[in-house]
Amino acid sequence: MIAAIVNYGIGNLFSVKKGLERVGFRAVITKDPSTIRTADLVVLPGVGSHKAAMINMERTRIVEVLREREDWTLGICLGMQLLYERSEEGELEGLGILPGNVIRLRVNAKVPHMGWNDIRTRGSHPITEGLDGKYFYFAHSYYKEPDQYTLAETEYEGAKIASIVCKGKICGTQFHPEKSYLNGRRFFKNLISLMKG
Repeated sequence: MIAAIVNYGIGNLFSVKKGLERVGFRAVITKDPSTIRTADLVVLPGVGSHKAAMINMERTRIVEVLREREDWTLGICLGMQLLYERSEEGELEGLGILPGNVIRLRVNAKVPHMGWNDIRTRGSHPITEGLDGKYFYFAHSYYKEPDQYTLAETEYEGAKIASIVCKGKICGTQFHPEKSYLNGRRFFKNLISLMKG
């Protein structure tokens, strides 16, 4: 299975590539719209600014491909936030593939939320199998509040964070699975098993 990691000029691309390859994907880092259109999985990596990512994807004509795509897509951290309609981080609209807005963390604690935190799953879903109560690595200042597409959530100093979301074949994680060792690998394995049906 081919995973196309979108290169929008920012983000930790090579650790995502290695994480996907460990579980059996053939991962490529690309800006090519045709590769992104035909890949089995498209990954929007994390780290960086919402505005810069949207500008770079508009420049390379990736935005329209992602908005039209109905196949498997995974957003990681910033990549998950890009899936929504808007973010408080920048004045540009997001991809609008998922409904809702991303907001800034406003807590009486250190921002960004950085380090290890656990997730609590909601109901049963193949992508969250074996992950309830497990710890993952987070690094973010913005987040999406839980909604009907939230499969797992995390609490940080009173803020409830959507940590895994899925709407059909469009999924996202606020944490970094590629930096979360065995638990991150389990998440990627769950994803590839789900894709294989």
